[in-house]
Amino acid sequence: MKIVERIKAPTPKFFKILRSVGLALLAISGTIVAAPIVLPVTVVTVAGYMAVAGGVISAVSQMTVKDEILRKTQDDTNKPRDGD
Repeated sequence: MKIVERIKAPTPKFFKILRSVGLALLAISGTIVAAPIVLPVTVVTVAGYMAVAGGVISAVSQMTVKDEILRKTQDDTNKPRDGD
């Protein structure tokens, strides 16, 4: 399965929720990092880590596909090459 096909394939419900959580972490951390007021260094550092975690969670969740799609693709690729 190519990467573009994997991204376009349907995502299971659990990973859709997880992707939303990751995007929320990204939004919250971006707001904290870009705040126009001076915040303690610890808060900004934690916000940076939250941004990385949110990005990873969102990316991994987006790449996850339903099992039926993955099995169908694997079945197609394991056929013999004798014209069958």
